[in-house]
Amino acid sequence: MAGMYELLETVVTPTDLHKFSDKELRQVADEVRQAILDNVSKTGGHLSSNLGTVELTVAMYAAYSIPPDKVVWDTGHQAYPHKLLTGRLNRFETLRKHGGLNGFLRRDEHPLDYFGAGHAGTAISAALGFAAARDRLGTKEKVVAVTGDAAIASGMSWEALFHAGELQTDLCVVLNDNRMSIAPNVGALHNYLVKLRSRPDFQGLARTAKRVIERIPGPAPRIAAGLRHGITHYLAPEDTGTIFEEIGFEYIGAVDGHDMPTLLDVFRKVRELDYPVFVHALTVKGKGYEVAEDDSRKWHGVTPFDVSSCELPKKAGAPAYTQVFGEAMVELGHEDEKVVAITAAMPDGTGLTAFSREFPERYYDTGIAEQHAVTFAAGLAAGGLKPFCAIYSTFLQRGFDQVLHDVALQNLPVRFVMDRAGLVGDDGPTHHGVFDIAYLTMMPNMTLVAPRDATELREMLRYMASFEGGPIALRYPRGTAEDVLPEARTPISHGSAEVLGSPSGQRPLTTTASSSEPGDRPTRALVETVSKAGGSRVLIVAVGTLVSEAWRAALRLETEGLEVVVVNARFVKPIDEDTILALAHEADLVVTAEEGQHTGGFGQQVRDLLARAGLSQTPLEIVAIGDHFVEHGAQPIIRAANGLDADSIVARIVAKVRQRLTKAV
Repeated sequence: MAGMYELLETVVTPTDLHKFSDKELRQVADEVRQAILDNVSKTGGHLSSNLGTVELTVAMYAAYSIPPDKVVWDTGHQAYPHKLLTGRLNRFETLRKHGGLNGFLRRDEHPLDYFGAGHAGTAISAALGFAAARDRLGTKEKVVAVTGDAAIASGMSWEALFHAGELQTDLCVVLNDNRMSIAPNVGALHNYLVKLRSRPDFQGLARTAKRVIERIPGPAPRIAAGLRHGITHYLAPEDTGTIFEEIGFEYIGAVDGHDMPTLLDVFRKVRELDYPVFVHALTVKGKGYEVAEDDSRKWHGVTPFDVSSCELPKKAGAPAYTQVFGEAMVELGHEDEKVVAITAAMPDGTGLTAFSREFPERYYDTGIAEQHAVTFAAGLAAGGLKPFCAIYSTFLQRGFDQVLHDVALQNLPVRFVMDRAGLVGDDGPTHHGVFDIAYLTMMPNMTLVAPRDATELREMLRYMASFEGGPIALRYPRGTAEDVLPEARTPISHGSAEVLGSPSGQRPLTTTASSSEPGDRPTRALVETVSKAGGSRVLIVAVGTLVSEAWRAALRLETEGLEVVVVNARFVKPIDEDTILALAHEADLVVTAEEGQHTGGFGQQVRDLLARAGLSQTPLEIVAIGDHFVEHGAQPIIRAANGLDADSIVARIVAKVRQRLTKAV
């Protein structure tokens, strides 16, 4: 790396930028952009959004003094330049790798990551909190919030803007307006920003007003700013006052977010102000990498790719769950005209792009507004339609109260479809969908299902379309959707599990099991102990993604002399009490397996069931995620680290069985 980034290599903290001339800062920006391309092409990550914030970040960090000044970023997937300007160049090649740099912002990763960022719409609220704390403590640092034109559409952003306008404290809000989030932005605010972008007449008038004000001696800066507004509004057409000014901000923009001299001038002057300022910067998503500029949607989040060929690797093998869901939704749309689909700014990510093209009048994108999306879906259901509300598991958390109060309480048949349920991999703790089982099963009237594979996903969606018994949610993972379990299937019936039985007599998995060995592999001594004790019967009840891992574990355990029955839970709520109890009566060990949190999870429901049925003496092993947040890393790595793979299941069962049989013998 030495010598590759001549100036950037000398930047350990943002104040190091103060030593450079404006011309050298341009070179720093070029080196930041190159470092992003060089590294993200190897690690994967968010590309186009970060290429678009390079000049904006360099200019802002050169104008401010960080620290003590603070910059709070929204979402985090536009903050790679921030990481590179805070001394993390030498670790940037570990981005999103297990044990390496996180793809978003983490307070425990770096002291200048002032506020963690993974979900959109948080920056202005957090920055206002920093500003209010500064005022209370009597310190003098500047505070900046950087948000995006998609994030600012969230209700939380506007709550914070209104509050900041009321407090009239020293706060700068920077809008990184690249005209889209992942997909093109929608809604009235988007249309309003379009108008602001296309008003050079107003901006020229504002500059004239500013020059007039600057020649007036005497008044305090705040009075002068108010006079500027007055002159502008008096001379300009009636509709040119911005909503940001009306709520108490000084509006500056729209400015070119790649024009370094202009940005430096703006931020150096804004830093001298002591009241709310709103800087509207226009950027190009994917700036500097032509293919990413041309198709920023495709290049938003990428896997490793070849920079020189400008091509992403072609995906081979089984389709992704997301693709299967999208295809199934189109089929349902053709079969039932009451089926409608809702997404919160994620048509590509949730697989609804095809549905939106096929049925544009039955497709709704609410923007980054999960709370509204949920209650909007409730209204659609109450109005007689069949809404499928497709939101990532981690993002549905933001609509918790709406799911509980507006949907479950009223027992409305809203169909929630949660992509990215379970461990999502490289995006890390802000994006793992491991809490939905706990927060949905606690709600009265809620039904929750989880498919074992692609075929069952389709069947469950069809079941959901006909289900009118109240709210129902489906969770499915990120990744490929292979049908790897026995072909024999039973129809889906409400609250009924599927007994897959014992692997003996069933065909083995078509995929290769993990090659790694468990830490406590069964031995011939265990087989002999099992034989002397008259056998040992194990019941494994697994949820969704862990059904295949349970089957792999059962295949291995049976070769060691254990009798194993595997059950595909299908319904996480209501659980199939009759089936589980009938099999548990015959079992020496009951095991539950789920890709979710232990607390409030499926395993605890089974524990309660066994206790109520007088089977509390039957040993129960709950395979789930412990009381901690899971870090980022490739899915196989973090699944194994959290005991959710076949090897780990085998090891835990062997330990339990050996403990019981040793006592018996």
